[in-house]
Amino acid sequence: MQPRNMSMSGVVDLAAVKAAQEAKAKAEQARAEAARQGGGGGAVSPADLVIDVDEAGFEREVLQRSAEVPVVIDFWAEWCEPCKQLSPVLERLAVEYNGRFLLAKIDVDANQMLMQQFGVQGIPAVFAVVAGQALPLFQGAAGEAQIRETLDQLVTVAEQRFGLTGLTVDADAEPGGAAQAAPAAPAGPHDALLEAAVQALDAGDLGGAVQAYKNVLNEDPGNSEAKLGLAQAELLQRVQGADPQQVRKDAADKPADVQAQIAAADLDLVGGHVEDAFGRLIETVQRTVGDDRDTVRLRLLELFEVVGAEDPRVAAARRALARALF
Repeated sequence: MQPRNMSMSGVVDLAAVKAAQEAKAKAEQARAEAARQGGGGGAVSPADLVIDVDEAGFEREVLQRSAEVPVVIDFWAEWCEPCKQLSPVLERLAVEYNGRFLLAKIDVDANQMLMQQFGVQGIPAVFAVVAGQALPLFQGAAGEAQIRETLDQLVTVAEQRFGLTGLTVDADAEPGGAAQAAPAAPAGPHDALLEAAVQALDAGDLGGAVQAYKNVLNEDPGNSEAKLGLAQAELLQRVQGADPQQVRKDAADKPADVQAQIAAADLDLVGGHVEDAFGRLIETVQRTVGDDRDTVRLRLLELFEVVGAEDPRVAAARRALARALF
C-alpha cells in the first residue's frame, strides 16, 4: 500500500468489489450489535473527534470504529515541521465536519509497527480506514482546498458505498463522555432486498444479485446503492467464465471489432485497470460510427457507473469522450 496523492482510487477498483460488499455487511452488523448492547450511535463531544491512537488501541479505536464512521489517520512526529502545519488543519476540519469523520493521530516514533504496516515512507502521511478497509489519501503538507476536496470524497464514498453517516455530535457533551444512546435508525424499505443482493454475491450467485438489485430499482428507480450494485454485478457476470488470454488476443487481432474491444475493456476494469478500460473504449468510439459507436458509448457509460461519478478518472474520461464524440 503506497501513499498516493489525493486519490480515492483504492475504494473503487473493481477487484475489491466483493470485499467492499462484505465490509459493508460487517459494518452494518457491527452497528446493529452496538445498538443492541446500548453502545455506539450515541452523541460525542467535539473534543472526542480527534484522538491519539497507539498500537495497543488501534484495533479498538480505528478498525472497530471504522464500522460507524470514516477514520482519517494522521501519521506525524514531534520533529516533523510539515506535520506541525498539517495536523492543526486536520484537527480543525474534524470539528468543522461535525462527526462525518474521526481523526486518529499516530506518532510514528512510538508506533513503528503501524507505520510499517501502512507502508508509510515519509511524513506527514494521511490515510483513511472505512469499514475496515484502509486507503491512502495523501502524503506531505497539502493545501486546505485540496484537503477539503479529499475529505468530501471520502465522506461521500463512505456514505454511498458503506452506509456510514458518521457520528452524532453534541456540542454540550463533556469531552470523553457519551450522551444517552440515540435510538437505532429504522430499516429502510429496501434493506432486505439489498441484503439479499449482498448474500447472493457472497454465495457467488451473480444472477441472483443482479435480480435482487433490479427488484430494488423496480420499486425505487433512483436508489443509488442499487444502481451501483447492479452495474458491478452485471460486469462481474459478463466476465465470468471468460478466457482472459483469448479475450485479449481477440482485441489485439481485431481492433475494429466492437464486441472484442468491449469484452477486453470489461476485463481491464475487473482487473483494476480503470484508465486502460476507459481509454480502450474512447479509442473505439473514435474509430466507429452509427450503431457501433452508440454501443461502445453506452458500455462506457455503464463502466462509469461501476467506478463512480466521484472518481477523478471518470471525470477525465467523460471529457475525453465528449471530445471524441464532438
